[in-house]
Formats: sequence, C-alpha cells, structure tokens
Amino acid sequence: MSTGVLSVRLPDDMKARLDALAASTGRPAAYYVREAVAEHLSDLEYAYTLKAESEAIRRGEVSTFSLDDVAREIGLD
Repeated sequence: MSTGVLSVRLPDDMKARLDALAASTGRPAAYYVREAVAEHLSDLEYAYTLKAESEAIRRGEVSTFSLDDVAREIGLD
C-alpha cells in the first residue's frame, strides 16, 4: 500500500489524549489518526454531498417535486 504524509495541527488537549492512548497501547499515534479518518471519512463525504445538493436545490438548480405531486403520481391522493 502506498502512503502519503499529512501534517495535522491538533489542540493541545487532543494531542495529549492521543499520545496517552498511543503510550498505553504501544501503537503509534498515527495508527489512531488513520483509524479515525478511515472510520469517519465516508460519513463526512456523504454529509458534504448532501449539503451541496441541498444548496443546489435552494438555488433552483435542481428540479424537485412536491409531496402532493408524488402522492398523486403513485395513486395515494
């Protein structure tokens, strides 16, 4: 697996917690940073995609249908 380097600035308290976790488990702090990113990256991508889509809808760039129109279309009126 090819890897890249990323420098991240963390608040002192968060860095201390990360260092304590690394020390108590014998794993490098970078391991836990990778784990956290891997665990949450998909969620962040999804959230920001939804945000961009909702902003496009508000700007009128995407056509939408009202609930009444959808209900009528599928015979729920």
